[in-house]
Amino acid sequence: MNEKDIERKLVVTVKSAGGIAPKLVSPGFAGMPDRLILLPDGHMAFAELKAPGQSPRPLQLSRHRLLRKLGYRVYVIDDVKQIGGMLDELRTP
Repeated sequence: MNEKDIERKLVVTVKSAGGIAPKLVSPGFAGMPDRLILLPDGHMAFAELKAPGQSPRPLQLSRHRLLRKLGYRVYVIDDVKQIGGMLDELRTP
């Protein structure tokens, strides 16, 4: 399974949970996560999608730290099995 397959599964799963997962495009601010996860009741997070076994680049890790410092959840997903747990955690206050 490659990164695009994992990304498609994330989008479909978020939609079935009543949310949306728009592609995050950030011109002039490289390294931002791939998707913004928006669920009912104001739950939101960022998702970085990777091929199985791959890790974020240093710039991406820097952006993740920045977002977390600002109080946002950032998930790195490299396996479709992580998606359900991520959504469960995100819906938990």
